[in-house]
Amino acid sequence: MPKGDRTGPPWGSGPGTGAGPRGGGRMKGTRAGAGPGGECVCPDCGARAPHQRGSPCYTQACPKCGTRMVRG
Repeated sequence: MPKGDRTGPPWGSGPGTGAGPRGGGRMKGTRAGAGPGGECVCPDCGARAPHQRGSPCYTQACPKCGTRMVRG
């Protein structure tokens, strides 16, 4: 609300509250910060490796082909 004149958006419809282009909504996605569990997947060969807690999948190289892994 600019200057408190009550002309801002209605409650709950401001920035960061919509579903966005992915349809996940605020903090409901499955990618970045997806938690400690799960696995990392190679986008090239499909190899899977367990996700290491505290280390993003993109920092791990695929054990088969060397490509950077993604969260799967």
